[in-house]
Amino acid sequence: MLNTAVKAARKAGAIISRASSDLDRLTVRSKRKNDFVSEVDHAAEEVIIRALREAYPSHGFIAEESGDSSQGAEYVWIIDPLDGTTNFLHGFPQYCVSIALRHKGVLQQGVIFDPTRNELFTATRGAGAYLNDRRIRVSATDEVDGALFSTGFPFRELADFPAYLRGFERVMRVSAGVRRPGAAALDLAWVAAGRTDGFWESGLSAWDMAAGALLVREAGGIVSGYASGEDFLESGRIVAAAPKVHEALLGLVTQA
Repeated sequence: MLNTAVKAARKAGAIISRASSDLDRLTVRSKRKNDFVSEVDHAAEEVIIRALREAYPSHGFIAEESGDSSQGAEYVWIIDPLDGTTNFLHGFPQYCVSIALRHKGVLQQGVIFDPTRNELFTATRGAGAYLNDRRIRVSATDEVDGALFSTGFPFRELADFPAYLRGFERVMRVSAGVRRPGAAALDLAWVAAGRTDGFWESGLSAWDMAAGALLVREAGGIVSGYASGEDFLESGRIVAAAPKVHEALLGLVTQA
């Protein structure tokens, strides 16, 4: 199943890469405030679903552009064909393809492909996380002081922005810094690879987080929602970090 997902992600990545050289010709529409979709998103999603459906006709799908067709399926693919569409449309090279497989509610496979760097992140439950066939681990950071974090602004629901900024300020005051690259799936993959020490964001969808969350866990990190027992895939609120700084980061971003 992982190999099939990898092939699908690379096919989508090829579509995205070809389009990146001719951005002025793309048809773009706004789905809602600060949320855009292009013909590339649709084409990439179609090629992914086609490849997966041919291999696994009984599987269901939850995909950003085509919606939820997972009812009654034990195996469900969770797909973001182009995470970081706004970055892509501006030629800002921070975007990716994200594909995850969930079986009976448990994440089993994850693939994130960054076509601009030709970086392929993969994870299988219980078998570790990899970047281009090299095993990756979260950072060994054990203190927030000196740690580098990434985040995403609540760009859709700006009513949450004041509370977010208070958490952002608390993290900035005690850490080495915060980055906001603009593609949550890739942010999570970078936590898994140890490039950043943790990530938090709210207002996300399952396809933004599923593959990246599995990568972080298989790389030895901790992933949670904002509250105890919260399902981050349902709530859209996630904190993912190296084990020794997760609790501290969670406290900083959720403190009243």
